[in-house]
Amino acid sequence: MLGGIGPMELIIILLIVILLFGGKKIPEIAKGLGRGIRDFKSSVSGQDEEGKGLPKTDASATANQDKTPT
Repeated sequence: MLGGIGPMELIIILLIVILLFGGKKIPEIAKGLGRGIRDFKSSVSGQDEEGKGLPKTDASATANQDKTPT
């Protein structure tokens, strides 16, 4: 009983998840989870979204640069 999670337990958990969320909602949840993990990894490593290894700039500094005086 204390041996861990076996294949039968994984199947039961998968069936419960399908019953709770439905077949259409699961891909949306997985996509959001993948995007969150990707954002977390890029923020931890300090890379920008293109993966060039450049450090991220401060959001307020870039927002001020984009505004043109009128």
